[in-house]
Amino acid sequence: MAKVKVNRDLVLNGSLGKAFLSLALPIIATSFIQTMYNLTDTFWLGKLGEANQAAITLVSPIQSIIQNLGSGLVSAGSVILSQYNGAGKKKESCDVASHVFVTTMLFSIICATLAFIFCPLIIMWLGAEGDVSHLAQTYLRIVILDMPFLFMINSFQIVKQSQGNTVSPMFLNLAGVILNMILDPLLMVVFDFGIGGAAFATLFAKVPCGIIALFFLFKQDEPIRVTLKGFRFNGKYVKQILTLGIPSAIGSATMQFGFLLMGKSVVKYGTVSVAAYGIGNKVNGLISLPSNAMGSATGTIVGINVGADKYHRAQQAFRLSAAVSVAFLAIFGVIISRIPVSTALVSIFSSSPDVIKESAVFLSILALYSFTNGIYNSINGFFNGTGHSPIVVTVEAVRLWIFRFATLFLCERVLNMGFLSVPYSIVISNALAPAVMLILYKTKIWRRKTIKMD
Repeated sequence: MAKVKVNRDLVLNGSLGKAFLSLALPIIATSFIQTMYNLTDTFWLGKLGEANQAAITLVSPIQSIIQNLGSGLVSAGSVILSQYNGAGKKKESCDVASHVFVTTMLFSIICATLAFIFCPLIIMWLGAEGDVSHLAQTYLRIVILDMPFLFMINSFQIVKQSQGNTVSPMFLNLAGVILNMILDPLLMVVFDFGIGGAAFATLFAKVPCGIIALFFLFKQDEPIRVTLKGFRFNGKYVKQILTLGIPSAIGSATMQFGFLLMGKSVVKYGTVSVAAYGIGNKVNGLISLPSNAMGSATGTIVGINVGADKYHRAQQAFRLSAAVSVAFLAIFGVIISRIPVSTALVSIFSSSPDVIKESAVFLSILALYSFTNGIYNSINGFFNGTGHSPIVVTVEAVRLWIFRFATLFLCERVLNMGFLSVPYSIVISNALAPAVMLILYKTKIWRRKTIKMD
């Protein structure tokens, strides 16, 4: 209880630099740990050949679509919890936590069931054939079963983060990734389960972590906890969660569907390009982890301060986050964009000379221009923290469906750039989106209250 109060007081009245360190560092570690799930699979699948890597690259957006639909509700709960906590309303925070938990559990069970049933049709629509199609179906049908356990972990994470505690989720995710790193080679190589072993390793790693998260969510001495005894849906909380969550869920899922189409557009360049696209994106994701963490921490800090009506301090948090993120990405982006460096990094995940060469070029382009993500992540965190998630989702959709696909069309059809059209469409759209968000920031639309606590 004392830890929660110290973090809340630090966010509201203490040094913003210390507040960001206390929140962002564990988030960076947590994000890195979560990324290691996929990177571990990618590493061991690289030992099994290009078809396995291509299969996981194709189906990963399917997982992301389902996760983002549920994460929209979870993110809405995070914003609402942060603002209630900033206002010092503990009972209401518990009620919101219970509502978020129930809705996400129902959602995850339904979606996992539907994805399992329609898996063959989904893979067929993606255009996969032969070994890639068979491997993709095997992986997706197994790994999709982890959804309920994943959302138990996510619910635990947002409950803790809304209180300024990002350390507990970090350790829980660390336990999961260590288990996954042990199970991957055991199931994939020793027991020769191949890509099915990668999926089972991810599932088996999530199960115990989900159960631990469940225990602490219901623990009676926790300041914010989930209670199902006598639970009934409250119209006020349902409206708040759905008002913020549905646009965010639909927008995020639509965005992931766009990523799915991006992956589908890469298929025509061959298995090597699909594998290179997957490896390059995952390694670039590691570079962006600190910036993503700063954006997430910004959302929490802004949410707590907005709940206490400290708008000026919320703006200070955004500016600090953006400055640090841009500086970090600019420095490391230049370093990683050097071909010898990018080649060394992607070589960890593939032994194919063709895949290494193509993914190194792909990564170098993304890394060089990654500094624009520093602004984008911070300003998205700011708008999410003020309760204006629909604005973030709308710009995200514009970034992908208009900026990115328009640039991809121009590079492919007009400039005839081939596979290079893909990374350049990504960096150009990533630069245009924060420009739009900064214009909206200047309008001060974010000062409009979206969560009423009366």
